[in-house]
Amino acid sequence: MAGLELITHTPDVTERLGCALAGLLPDGVVVALFGDLATGKTCLVRGMAAHYADGAPVHSPTFTLVNQYGTDPALYHLDLYRLGGPGELADLGYEELFEPDGVCVVEWAERAGLLLPSQRLEVHLFHEGGDARRLVFDDRGVMPEGWELALFAAAEGT
Repeated sequence: MAGLELITHTPDVTERLGCALAGLLPDGVVVALFGDLATGKTCLVRGMAAHYADGAPVHSPTFTLVNQYGTDPALYHLDLYRLGGPGELADLGYEELFEPDGVCVVEWAERAGLLLPSQRLEVHLFHEGGDARRLVFDDRGVMPEGWELALFAAAEGT
């Protein structure tokens, strides 16, 4: 897995990283999150939503499948944890969400399978002990020039 690799040591830093990431994302991008339970996916999304939602509370959409934060542009947050696979997502009319008027972030993206657009940002999250998390960013043709330095600076708090 190639790309930018960052370590965060607290949930606050993971959220700050998410907010910085959201500020870099062009409209129409799908961000696919991969990681086991409690690796920081929802924490990263909380930071992303803070950029769009102007302080509105952020919660996991596990029971509603999709939450929207902000407007023009908006962040669409999908949590596919309860889906059995791509077939169930196809039945829900995912196409509009994968061609958003803002940004679409997908937790448990592996459950979308081949339905994910080929151009996307993938973020793989891993436990590193305690509150530390390792995040590996894999740009698949959607990120602007200089995004790596901006995220590195956000993770470092500079």
